[in-house]
Amino acid sequence: MSADNGRKTSKVASTNGTEPATPSRSTKAAGAVANWADDRLGLAKATKGMSLRKVFPDHWSFMLGEIALWSFVVLLLTGVFLTLFFDPSMTEVRYEGSYDPLRGVEMSRAFASALEISFDVRGGLLMRQMHHWAAMIFIGAMMIHLMRVFLTGAFRKPREVNWIIGCLLLLLGTLEGFTGYSLPDDLLSGTGVRAADGFMKASPVVGTYMSFFLFGGEFPGDQIIPRLYSIHILLVPGLLLALITAHLILVVYHKHTQWPGPGKTEANVVGPPLMPIYMAKAGGFFFIVFGIVAMLGGLFTLNPVWKFGPYDPSKVTAGSQPDWYMGWPDGLLRIIPAWETHLWGHTVSWNIMIPILIMPPLMLMVLIALPFVEAWVTGDKREHHLLQRPRNAPTRTAVMAALVTFYGLSWAAGGNDIIAIKMHLSINEITYFMRAAVILGPIIAFIIARRWCISLQRHDEGKLLHGYETGVIVRSPDGGYAEKHLPISETAAYVLTARDREEVYSPDAASDDAGVAAPGGRVAEVAAKMRGRLSTLMFADNVQKPTAEEMHESQHHAEHELHELEHQIAAGPNKHGPTSDH
Repeated sequence: MSADNGRKTSKVASTNGTEPATPSRSTKAAGAVANWADDRLGLAKATKGMSLRKVFPDHWSFMLGEIALWSFVVLLLTGVFLTLFFDPSMTEVRYEGSYDPLRGVEMSRAFASALEISFDVRGGLLMRQMHHWAAMIFIGAMMIHLMRVFLTGAFRKPREVNWIIGCLLLLLGTLEGFTGYSLPDDLLSGTGVRAADGFMKASPVVGTYMSFFLFGGEFPGDQIIPRLYSIHILLVPGLLLALITAHLILVVYHKHTQWPGPGKTEANVVGPPLMPIYMAKAGGFFFIVFGIVAMLGGLFTLNPVWKFGPYDPSKVTAGSQPDWYMGWPDGLLRIIPAWETHLWGHTVSWNIMIPILIMPPLMLMVLIALPFVEAWVTGDKREHHLLQRPRNAPTRTAVMAALVTFYGLSWAAGGNDIIAIKMHLSINEITYFMRAAVILGPIIAFIIARRWCISLQRHDEGKLLHGYETGVIVRSPDGGYAEKHLPISETAAYVLTARDREEVYSPDAASDDAGVAAPGGRVAEVAAKMRGRLSTLMFADNVQKPTAEEMHESQHHAEHELHELEHQIAAGPNKHGPTSDH
């Protein structure tokens, strides 16, 4: 046995039992290469904080961001495949491929190559549809992930920069989707490109110059598809990769947020380590996302360009609709009145500028500003790593409900013609209704969501102070009936009380007792009053969590109720066990 061990050891170390072991030549070479790379790249320092044992909390809502990440990976994989066969040229050719209804038709080389990918390349149609479905899921998952982050307060300090990155990712994802959607040069996507040309030309002064620059001359020109192709496969994906990388680095650096619970504080993270548990789950989840995208691509037809035919500037598809993420500005465009202004011989088309050129960047700026506005109103400069239940931030939740309502109604307005046809309604009546709904709907949604959250807060307060409903009905000596309550568990109570007590901000007086004006002058005074009013709107009606004294009193009362209930059950006619009667 010892001889065998000696032979095995001799393969690893060079020693005769009396001299120290010496490393082999290959070990020295590997160490030299590692030192050389570390001296120039600082890999050891860079990975010092990226421990493979770093802890990540586990909750189903965190998968929303992973869906966006893995769908982006599917986009990259399928996109690489498609670039091998797609030709973005706008050169006119006569189609002689295998799709018989279009054989002999004049079309651009881009559209012809899209048909070849769909019908002549093995697996090409599956890759096309997987690419398109992954794009839909990518943008949808980012939107829902952003909503989850906002509703749970995960955007608070120190994650404001990551919130901005998320908003920019949503913008770039939408732009990437539009450029990819336009590449096949079919009649439907060409209609969208023509609309984009009209939107640019609606810009005062610079509109025509922007159009000429992008199209390389008068619309449609012969440069738009190659330029969109370069933007689609190089510029925007590069920016997306950079921002996603920065986003993930910041997630690791700041540590992941977690839901409150026993043992979870602002200073720790409770969950499985990165290796091997979290990475195994993430890897499995990638294959789930990939499989679902493959199933959608294989079973559900998306963007059948062969039905639309090649783009012809003199034609337009009936009932044309953009991809869903472009639907809301299209809806605003359809319902806005014909507002125009004529100045010095020029026409300013507000009915195009407001829904297309003003509202999208305005909505983006509102999203980006939300964390900073809330921090200013609350005056909260602390770091937060515990998430909030949406009901515990009623005004914030109501703001998101209002934004979602505005988005949903605008999106529905983008299909006003389809709604009119399918439901046999007047398109004019639908348009008038939507004009009022996009203004009144968000206000109504704000009020309902806020009151709903406050009602849920009252419900939580009742559970904390009075316990949960047992379903046990007890009759009192005077003949009345009442349901008994029992105290909730300590874990449930911890979750319900793991939040701060809000305080309404009261602005200081404009001057002190000596008549000296407060610093900042009139501007600071107006800002303080505005902050006070917003703070009142945000917190005044909130139901604060019970104090320690109230919790102690309720616990004492609950114990008394429990003893009384046990006594009544033991003494009642339905008591268990043997009795004098049987």
